[in-house]
Amino acid sequence: MRWASAVSDERTFEDAMTAAGTEVAEALRGVPVDFAIVFVSHHFAAHYDDVPERLHDALAPRVLVGCSAGGVIGGGREVEQRAGLAVTAASLPNVRVDPFVLSAEALPDADAPPRAWHAALGVSPEPRPDFVLLADPFSFPADRFIAGLDYAYAQSTKVGGLASGATQPGANVLYRNREVLHAGAVGVAFSGDIVLDTVVAQGCRPIGQPLRITRCEQHILFELDDKPALEMLQELAQTLSESDRALMSHSLFLGVAMDELAESRGPGDYLIRNLMGIDPRHGALAVGEHLRNGQTVQFHLRDARTSAEDLGAVLGRYLEAPAVGQAHGALLFSCLGRGMHLYGEADHDTRLFRAHLGDLPLGGFFCNGEIGPVGGSTHLHGYTSSFGIFRSPEPPIALG
Repeated sequence: MRWASAVSDERTFEDAMTAAGTEVAEALRGVPVDFAIVFVSHHFAAHYDDVPERLHDALAPRVLVGCSAGGVIGGGREVEQRAGLAVTAASLPNVRVDPFVLSAEALPDADAPPRAWHAALGVSPEPRPDFVLLADPFSFPADRFIAGLDYAYAQSTKVGGLASGATQPGANVLYRNREVLHAGAVGVAFSGDIVLDTVVAQGCRPIGQPLRITRCEQHILFELDDKPALEMLQELAQTLSESDRALMSHSLFLGVAMDELAESRGPGDYLIRNLMGIDPRHGALAVGEHLRNGQTVQFHLRDARTSAEDLGAVLGRYLEAPAVGQAHGALLFSCLGRGMHLYGEADHDTRLFRAHLGDLPLGGFFCNGEIGPVGGSTHLHGYTSSFGIFRSPEPPIALG
């Protein structure tokens, strides 16, 4: 198994495509390219339709997928707020690579059996496939799609992101081989002599103590420990430092415990969700998650230092796994709210990844939503960096 990744920030599409494609082609010279993935910044929107043919000319990939991006990642660099194009490719002997495309209308309904999902994707559950997923946020119900894949392919790993760069429906692009799409989802199923591990960094730290939901309705949180949720939040604020109170005004989240029986919880044990709004009249909070009475939750804060420490922690845990040395390449799906916007510096998450895992080929993009597992289930995240790490077969590792 061989991987290569390159990024270009040349100002013209022609120069960027030539630079990135040539670098990857030279790195993989002498072996067939079984898989390639491309991310193109919106600065090159006028050339979206040209991308597949150009990459087939440069690499002759057996399978190609990709999408538009608000920022691109490759070759150890993150290109944001300017034109960029990133290509990652691999030679995968003894690996089956099945691309698929799906529209919102073709999604099986909520009562459909697993075989309906297998037929919709054209992907058998045996041998077990692992998935890389790309979807358009304007036209495709990603949450429903992810839940269906977890149901139909319960043992499979799923990682990916929502296309970015557009501000209106139809302006993003998705690629499957030579197809150019402006809606729906594309993806790849890998099976055979390959394992996909995941590392999901949600970038938050807990504040206060764990609390129990005692009254809620869907995504509206009314009571925590038999008190109005807003009152509990206000009481918590009085115990915090001035700097943390300032963070609460723009970087406050709710963590939902994924294992109610856990004796202690750390990074990855909470699914981090946005607080969408406040209802002072009822003392309620709106949360970006379907809630249930009896769940354990804890408020969280997010800042650059916390985000960096969280990523370092989950990468450190991944390094403790015995099969890490067999990793060959990786993909990074990072939130548009990370990168320069969060850290004030370029290449932060890429550099930290390389500090832990070495000079592993790493490509990806900045997404409108990130896909990755937390607590044994796959979720659509925000403000997250979700890594998919490809290695030789051993038991899969999922950290987040």
